Amino acid sequence: MTDNTALKALADNGVSIWLDDLSRERLTSGNLQEVIDTKGVVGVTTNPSIFQVALSDGESYSEQVAQLAADNSTLDDAVTAMTSQDVRDACDVLLPVFEATDGLDGRVSIEVDPRLAADTDRTVAQAKELRDLVDRPNLLVKIPATVEGLPAITQVVAEGISVNVTLIFSLDRYRAVMNAFLTGLEQAREAGKDITTIASVASFFVSRVDSEVDKRLDAIEGEHADAAKKLKGKAAIANARLAYQAYEEVFSTPRWKNLEADGAKPQRPLWASTGVKDPAYPDTMYVTELVAPGTVNTMPEKTLDAVKDHGEITGNTIEGTYEESSEVLDALERLGISYSEVTAQLEKEGVDKFEKSWEELLAGVQAELDKAAR
Repeated sequence: MTDNTALKALADNGVSIWLDDLSRERLTSGNLQEVIDTKGVVGVTTNPSIFQVALSDGESYSEQVAQLAADNSTLDDAVTAMTSQDVRDACDVLLPVFEATDGLDGRVSIEVDPRLAADTDRTVAQAKELRDLVDRPNLLVKIPATVEGLPAITQVVAEGISVNVTLIFSLDRYRAVMNAFLTGLEQAREAGKDITTIASVASFFVSRVDSEVDKRLDAIEGEHADAAKKLKGKAAIANARLAYQAYEEVFSTPRWKNLEADGAKPQRPLWASTGVKDPAYPDTMYVTELVAPGTVNTMPEKTLDAVKDHGEITGNTIEGTYEESSEVLDALERLGISYSEVTAQLEKEGVDKFEKSWEELLAGVQAELDKAAR
């Protein structure tokens, strides 16, 4: 555990610090262990964009690429082999954290192919494949919170697989995600699975909400321009705080208490997309303004370093904010900014972005395989 005041204060307030990045270079250089030791990192998240950047560094992967080319591996199999090895190795690095926290932290995520976001059955099949391939107790399989992803979440949890639900933007969809998780736990228990080993986080995206809402606020002119200006930079935090309110409600119901009595662990809210995109805002705001017990904040290293350097942690910054947060969303609606329209657009863009990164990743790996085969 770090002795840095801000990062220690986060942990003391019940926030688990996860790193939103992974690469072969981080693993082989010992950097991942270093950020665990010096920056209080207790988990790792990955996504197609992160792997696309990591694998574009051909140097670190050249030996494995040569072997895959020699084995005549298909492109999809090659990408799966490369990403799953990184995740497996990261799981091994974080295993002591996993054991010390009784499975709460020390988790590493790997995402199903984003091209399957609208295919329930193939998402379930790949989740099982990734579970078997990585074969580590501290793995989380990432499934997007699309309409088709919801039944996949239930089926995968029912199989006893721990899940990171990703790309959550709206409160309604978040409630559906929590329901899918609880239904999966109930089915797992009914099938005789050990539900004490099933973990889950729900990745609620933050900064992208402000990016889209602020763009719409900037377009408002005339008599409402001043009111619009005052709402800039407020939507994302309000949305996340109301998500925490929903989490508190769902995980205090008799339905949950019944599962908890049999050893189930709650699905923790995870704040994702926490890098600040507008330089006008404090670079730590999606961390310092979302402090509450039982949460995870996954940060790009730049954000983590900013918190370490000048983050001011003032205790729980979510409790007591629900009325004010609701008013922010109501005020946006009054200005003609539709919450449901914004969140639906962000989900579509999120899936598209990950698909594009995956296509770039495939193209990059294919080029390396071709080069190695010559």
